[in-house]
Amino acid sequence: QVELVESGGGSVQDGGSLRLSCVMSHVSFSTGCVGWFRQAPGKEREMVARFWTGGGSIFYGVSVRGRFTASQDTVRTKIGLEVNRLKPEDNAKFYCAAPEGKTYGQCLTENDFHWGQGTPVTVSS
Repeated sequence: QVELVESGGGSVQDGGSLRLSCVMSHVSFSTGCVGWFRQAPGKEREMVARFWTGGGSIFYGVSVRGRFTASQDTVRTKIGLEVNRLKPEDNAKFYCAAPEGKTYGQCLTENDFHWGQGTPVTVSS
């Protein structure tokens, strides 16, 4: 059973920063496509970042490229997301995503995810 627990969300002012983290259990740490997504009230879920647990390029959503940085720890049991220069339009609940087993195919097209409970980010102008 995949377990994903996000933390680090909060309320910040326009231009502020936060460091989100996700503890992953029972996730492939070599060939799993994992990432961060966010969903604002009344909007569809949006990709923030995706990457392979085994290493390689990190794919970022256009709206966050240059401001957000994804990462994983040394033993690959946690992934992080540093969110910088936050804007009011970044208001959303941020979710960690990971597959139960290995991911086959392209990471950018993976949809078979387990989801964490989410951690909210609120930005005031």
